[in-house]
Amino acid sequence: MIIQTSALRKDFTVWKKAGRFRRERTTVSAVDGVTLSVDEGEMLGYIGPNGAGKSTTLKMMTGVLSPSGGNVSVCGLTPVPQRVRLARQIGVVFGQRSQLWWDLPLTESFSLLRHVYGVPPADHAARLRYCRALLDLDSFMDTPVRQLSLGQRMRGELTAALLHGPKVLFLDEPTIGLDVLSKQAVRAFLSEVADRGDTTVVLTTHDLADIEKLCKRLVVIDHGRVVHDGTLEELHAAYRSKRRIVADLDAPWPDGLTLPGAVVESVAGQRVTLTLEGTTAGEVVARLAQAVPLRDLSVLEPEIEDVVARLYAQARE
Repeated sequence: MIIQTSALRKDFTVWKKAGRFRRERTTVSAVDGVTLSVDEGEMLGYIGPNGAGKSTTLKMMTGVLSPSGGNVSVCGLTPVPQRVRLARQIGVVFGQRSQLWWDLPLTESFSLLRHVYGVPPADHAARLRYCRALLDLDSFMDTPVRQLSLGQRMRGELTAALLHGPKVLFLDEPTIGLDVLSKQAVRAFLSEVADRGDTTVVLTTHDLADIEKLCKRLVVIDHGRVVHDGTLEELHAAYRSKRRIVADLDAPWPDGLTLPGAVVESVAGQRVTLTLEGTTAGEVVARLAQAVPLRDLSVLEPEIEDVVARLYAQARE
């Protein structure tokens, strides 16, 4: 395991007003007993609502914050006391913070980072060529960072985080505020990194499309506690997400018609929406084609946003 946590906690002291001239101190647990194991080369989606403890967990894993309790190990190191050694083993991209020099061209920032991490010139050049090709950096390599668009800067940040060959890449909201094309470029790059299998990626985001497209494993945290750890398919199964079939017909839907394995959700003119119940879409489509004349048909996968919203609601209850 390249990342391990056991009963990991982080408590913060908060002062609240308790009268006209008095305040009282309370303790708030931002992370409350998180236990995780992450394999080498895995891409892990780590999500939760605002204030759930996602960023706090990442800060403890990267040595920015000291845990209040429990244990954490990354690359075989304890993050806070061994943070200098750990910095050479990990890459970090926080959406609201930059590791690039604001007034320098992108290429000079990359050159400085080579010296900071002590990367051999040949290794640095090879990784930079790889990132330049996949992230299409060449058109703005000589542009000062302050003049880059948000999408260009994020591509630069991803490159900067990978130039020293980290074993683990921590990403906190890497696509926040990006336009559609920039998101596609970032997702395609991260998918390529994951396919290579030599870098473990921990991704936190509120954009669930990132998770759906990139991560096989999903950990959901709420109020500092893990409420789901498994695949997206297991999440859908646990919360009984249903696939749907939307069919456009050449004739009205017959009154009282039922199909085994499906429930009629709605009928609007000559369009019918069916919810699948414990059967495959192929079986229902075959029965549908025998029962009514079809013009067009589509199978809709369950929305991840819906099931995660239900999970959050249940966790709060």
